[in-house]
Amino acid sequence: MEPFIIFIKSIGSIIALFIFTKIMGKKQVSQFNMFDYVLGITIGSVAAEIAVNLEAEFYKGIIVMAVYTIISLIVSFVTNKSIIMRRFLTGVPIVLMENGKLLETGLKKAKYDVNDFLEQARSNGYFDISEIEYALMEPNGKISILPKSKYAPLTPSDLKVKVSYKGLVANLVIDGKIMEENLKEIHKDKKWLLTRIKNNKATLEEILLLTCDAKEQIMIYKKENEERTTSVLE
Repeated sequence: MEPFIIFIKSIGSIIALFIFTKIMGKKQVSQFNMFDYVLGITIGSVAAEIAVNLEAEFYKGIIVMAVYTIISLIVSFVTNKSIIMRRFLTGVPIVLMENGKLLETGLKKAKYDVNDFLEQARSNGYFDISEIEYALMEPNGKISILPKSKYAPLTPSDLKVKVSYKGLVANLVIDGKIMEENLKEIHKDKKWLLTRIKNNKATLEEILLLTCDAKEQIMIYKKENEERTTSVLE
């Protein structure tokens, strides 16, 4: 009986945690700052507790999770309205390098040593930090790097080259299944898609991924040997 109760409460806590996370927004998942991190851990701990503690009343745990969710929403509202509160609750960027100079005070404030910074620089593609003009630690802990002008990648604007609009690429088939909502977004139907697949001598079942860009050019990735074909659609 106890395993069954734990199973039911686990399912319930997962559903509740998912709902409350959706309410708090995607920022909770993708951009953890210190306050988000604390709330996330606390809510996750509550969800686990109500799942495994047979003496804990389920509704009380839900109330606790709801309270933390409301607090998160209030903090989001306050930080959007007040710069001072935003800096206090979510923090401010910390300058680690300025004008090509590594700042010891910034590293200490970020609780970083030189090896930590070098690791982050390499993760961003900079194996030689002399190429870096500015480096900042964002409130969510990520490192943002601005390279020196002579090391910055060239852009079409720098080369005075005209480029055509590329737009977003739509995933129309994933693992042999047609993404009908994506088809609607590009104002196409299933018949149109199947015709293009047939023209590329492919079948729906053998497609791992099929994409379509703004110029209606499709790219097909097949399952078996990852064979790839392209076709410009008319």
